[in-house]
Amino acid sequence: MTYRTDIQVRFNDTDMLGHLNNTAYALYAEQARVMFFHALGMEKITLILAHISLDFRKQVTFGDDVYVETTVEKIGNSSVTLLQAIFANNTLAVETKSVVVLFDYDAQKPKKIPDELRRGLGVYV
Repeated sequence: MTYRTDIQVRFNDTDMLGHLNNTAYALYAEQARVMFFHALGMEKITLILAHISLDFRKQVTFGDDVYVETTVEKIGNSSVTLLQAIFANNTLAVETKSVVVLFDYDAQKPKKIPDELRRGLGVYV
């Protein structure tokens, strides 16, 4: 199963030719990650980003219909590996892979993924 996040492309996300700036893709992936974890019941985000990679497949321009599909590749003890695909006009534009870590900011260390969150994530593996 995938989780879909619709993205509103803003004019300031683009360059003078209307092409999406490379940094905007990471922001779209982040927005989709936050929405994904909110949908799983994590109202307070206690995640840190440990890794992200982006593979560009197609240019995106202002006015394109953009959305992100998120799936879970792996669930660790405190980390989750997410695969995200960014689509423009229903065509794959960017593939991303990220690792996020559930983090205890008070103790300044990773914390175990609770069973309830683990079950919710499991639906998207």
